[in-house]
Amino acid sequence: MSTSKRLYHYAMKYKKPIFTGLGLLTLAVIVDLIGPFIAKYIIDTQITAEQINFVVIAQLLAVFFGLQVAAAIFRYFMFIQLQIGANRIVQRLRNDVFEHIQRVPVKYFDNLPAGKIVARVTNDTEAIRNLYVQVLSQFATSIISIAGVYVALFILDMRLAAMALVVIPIVYIWMIGYRKYASQYNHIVRTKLADMNAMINESIQGMSIIQAFRREKQMAAEFDEMNQSHYTYQSKLLKLDSATSFNLVFVLRNMMFLGFILYFGSISIGTEAAVTAGTLYAFVDYITRLFNPLTGIVNQFSQLERSLVAGTRVFELLDETGEQVSDARIKRYQGNVVFDNVWFAYKEEEYVLKNLNFYAKKGETVALVGHTGSGKSSIMNLLFRFYDPTKGTIYIDGVDMTSLSRQAVREHMGIVLQDPYLFTGTIASNISLDDPKITRERIVQAMEAVGGDRVLKNLELGLDTPVVEKGSTLSSGQRQLISFARALAFDPAILILDEATSNIDTETEELIQHAMDVLKKGRTTFIIAHRLSTIKNANRILVLDKGEIVENGTHDELVALGGQYEKMYRLQAGTAQLA
Repeated sequence: MSTSKRLYHYAMKYKKPIFTGLGLLTLAVIVDLIGPFIAKYIIDTQITAEQINFVVIAQLLAVFFGLQVAAAIFRYFMFIQLQIGANRIVQRLRNDVFEHIQRVPVKYFDNLPAGKIVARVTNDTEAIRNLYVQVLSQFATSIISIAGVYVALFILDMRLAAMALVVIPIVYIWMIGYRKYASQYNHIVRTKLADMNAMINESIQGMSIIQAFRREKQMAAEFDEMNQSHYTYQSKLLKLDSATSFNLVFVLRNMMFLGFILYFGSISIGTEAAVTAGTLYAFVDYITRLFNPLTGIVNQFSQLERSLVAGTRVFELLDETGEQVSDARIKRYQGNVVFDNVWFAYKEEEYVLKNLNFYAKKGETVALVGHTGSGKSSIMNLLFRFYDPTKGTIYIDGVDMTSLSRQAVREHMGIVLQDPYLFTGTIASNISLDDPKITRERIVQAMEAVGGDRVLKNLELGLDTPVVEKGSTLSSGQRQLISFARALAFDPAILILDEATSNIDTETEELIQHAMDVLKKGRTTFIIAHRLSTIKNANRILVLDKGEIVENGTHDELVALGGQYEKMYRLQAGTAQLA
């Protein structure tokens, strides 16, 4: 379905205010177009008469004035109705886009910078809003006005009205030519705008690195290059718009008046009776009224094209394959996990996990170790169903994970990341994530369980301490403890710790380690760890290398084996002693 049709379908979801506005607009145009007929009657029957009836003229002028007031009232309420409809449409569109983003697989965000997605949700939907607010109202007003003017012209003089019709195909052909070039330019302009948004977002996120490595000038130069390209195509659009708007209407209007002068001149010289002064006045008035809406239409060509391009970009996002967020719930599973001949590739045939076979029973702790790129995080991605196995099956309590909805699987899972993400709000809201099931008492218990109460006691407002985006005002240890409390507050059957102790100090690590020894009871825990000292008590340690399990056993068994794990452990132990 084309972008235009999809935008039309969105408009039909709020057709009541739109049709009400268009109805009021039609009434305003009809009432407005009666004015020149009244003026014609006054000129032909009163002003040119031998005896002027001022009472009749006054009455007709009062009617004329009343019609203008009525037209203004109709246009006022028309504008309000169209604005209501337009804002409702875009509100619905933005909600649909944001909701769809929640359903799009994680892999989509791997290849598209956050800034570009934000541009589609904000800038592009705003451009679409302008389509309904400006373009729709202007086109509707202009088309209805033009139709009304032509009806009035045919009533006045058939031949003159026929001459005026030549404007329509000229404007249409001009619009086709304009769109051919404007579409290309607008695609580039909006792409560059999204690129700049992405770079700004990335620069803000990595400002400490940029300044630490003195890359300010390089980043500014790269941004300037993007901005220059954006400026170049904006300039091309400006030149195209300048040639299309006023110039087109100015030429057409002058050509039209030239034709009328020749027409009126010929009938005055010939045997036919010349038109009356009132007819001439009315005709000139209507021609002026014809070109005003034409100017409005032509001036909206650029906004129309920008909106259609923006619509295409938004619908490309909406067309991304997503999964419906399921409300289905399952009972808290026990947490018995089995990987059965699991293979996984982010890209076709480029396997990062190969033939994985292992299990984790309820209450057990399974640790994953290995060098960078060995596949540890990919296993976590599969467990949380951010991705599904390319081959093989993952079972939870004997049930194939893919037979359950992603939301049902995750309902009884908790995760703590190496770099925990905190949302704008308070410490308490970051633990509960505003879930009504997580009470204040439960939040306090979760914080006490991970030892967070000792770390947060220095904060004056405690759990009500404000948190800015990503928790930048808190220490890494504080952020990690909040993340731990968040996972534990939801009481997961399966707990996943992804490098959870790598960014915190020794004292905080000891607090977490002690809390974990208690909290791991009754729940299956998967730990990715670089610090091998933190996983000595794991029930099973899997050593990964290039996506395969090369060693499997307890800490003592693997040390005795003298393989990769033993080398890694001795290296870390030696490094620690040297330190």
